[in-house]
Parts: sequence; C-alpha cells; structure tokens
Amino acid sequence: MRKKTFAAAALLAAATLTLSACGSDSDSGSSPVAAVSGGSSQQAATVLDQPFTKPDLVLTDTRGKSYDLRKETAGHPTLVYFGYTHCPDVCPLTMNNVAVAKKQLSKADQDALRVVFVTTDPDRDTPAALGAWLKGIDSQVVGLTGDFATIQKGARGLGISIEPPHKDKNGKIVSTHGTQVVAFSPKTDAGYLLYGEDAKVDDYIKDLPKIIKGQNP
Repeated sequence: MRKKTFAAAALLAAATLTLSACGSDSDSGSSPVAAVSGGSSQQAATVLDQPFTKPDLVLTDTRGKSYDLRKETAGHPTLVYFGYTHCPDVCPLTMNNVAVAKKQLSKADQDALRVVFVTTDPDRDTPAALGAWLKGIDSQVVGLTGDFATIQKGARGLGISIEPPHKDKNGKIVSTHGTQVVAFSPKTDAGYLLYGEDAKVDDYIKDLPKIIKGQNP
C-alpha cells in the first residue's frame, strides 16, 4: 500500500492551494482533471501524524431529518467526502469506488461502516436530489445538505477547501472543492487517514477491513 505520514498543519496549508473545479469546461470541451487539495497525487493513502477532529456538523439528511455527524457516527468507522451530484467526473467515480469496495465486506462490517457524502452545492442538492443520486450508488450512504457556510466550515476543519458554486464562462454552474476521502477511526473518532482522487477500488478493498478495526492500512 502506498502511503506516507504528513502533519495535519501542512495539509491544512496545502488545502487552500489546489482544488477540483468539477464540472467546468475548457476551451477544448474536455473535462478538467481534478487536483487533490493536500498530499501527493502519487499516494493512495496519507496517514496523519496529527489526526483531525471530527467536524461538529449538524445538517439535513436525504429524509429531511436533522443529522448530527458526531453523534450518528460515534464509535463507527466512517468515511466522509465533500462533493456534489452534478459533478461529471471525480465525485461519482470516488463514490462508486467506495461503494464497490464496501460490497466486498461482510454484512456485519458493511452495517458498521458509515459513508457520508456532504454536498458542496446545497442549493441544487436538496434532500430529494441527494437521495435519488445516492440510490444509484449505495442506498446506505448518508447524504447531507444544509447551509453552505456551515458545510464550508466543516470541510475546512478537515483541511478541505470548498468555494461557493459559481457560473463558468459558459454559464454552467460549477463547484470547486477538495477531493479527499477522510477516514475516521471507530476507536478514537478522529480522522487519521486521507485518500486522494487517485485511490482505486483495490486500495479501498485492501484498506477497509483495517479501517473498520481502527488500524492503519
């Protein structure tokens, strides 16, 4: 497994530098390649020597109910990703990779694992829209939406920068956001592991059993 240890402070600084402009179009009409906001694109996993505290996020789930991230995921292995349903590339690929790997786990481990998708485009990603999109990926994934400022603050606490959705030069709404998947330990509830967009299904298949036990991959 490709991995390296980084200080959380360094990742927080790096997170403001490189983001994924999901959904924007170049002059050639091709989709841009998203960049990881922190860490190296050559690594599938980054183990933090100073784990992140789980964000104090209370948002709305796909059923329209209040969802307290800390309370609902306490003591559970948890993967958190910030993205949006209109993303044409990185977001659906990342979520599908996780979903495929999750299906390789035992039923007990699947039930223990919490996968949380937090939208970076809350105006369009209503609870109903999130629910419909996630149903096609994994119905067990928790989709969260709410106030953008609250979501942005929660993401920043994990070294992930997101910007308010905006229109590109072609009038298309795009959401610019970091692309890490953050893994939280069931033992400490701390975010100790980051996956960049280069992480493959095989990386998650190899690592999820250990993450579920609160171990380093």
